[in-house]
Amino acid sequence: MRKKILVAYFSASGVTARAAREIAAAVGADLYQIRPETPYTAADLDWTKKNSRSSVEMNDAACRPAIAGEMPDAARYDAIFVGFPIWWYVEPRIVDTFLDGCDLAGKTLIPFATSGGSGIEGAARNLQNAYPQAQWKAGKLLGGAGAGAWAKAALDA
Repeated sequence: MRKKILVAYFSASGVTARAAREIAAAVGADLYQIRPETPYTAADLDWTKKNSRSSVEMNDAACRPAIAGEMPDAARYDAIFVGFPIWWYVEPRIVDTFLDGCDLAGKTLIPFATSGGSGIEGAARNLQNAYPQAQWKAGKLLGGAGAGAWAKAALDA
């Protein structure tokens, strides 16, 4: 039986979106963009400012920014790739909003991330600790080409 796969991703600048599209095409997955109810502006994303929206959100582990539109029905999927840019060494809080809204019991989750300089290790550890009901596979920091080939191998691992 063929696995039903979802690629859910948050992308602030479009980099993670490109990787998500490549993964979805490679593994025949449905694609879902995690979009904030209030879109982020350039000022919101200025991590050098302590009072920027992203800085305020990331300094509050309980923060859960609202998601725009309908959430996908996670019950329909066997595996979910979860993609995001690395913010403060972990996933953005809106990714936690998404995961909080899904029944992850028995689901295979595979994280992927993009970053200008941080690794995925902190985010992977954070996700596994926060959502232990899921079966987590090793994630990958992606840059450039190769996301599709990695995704196919990750499903088989």
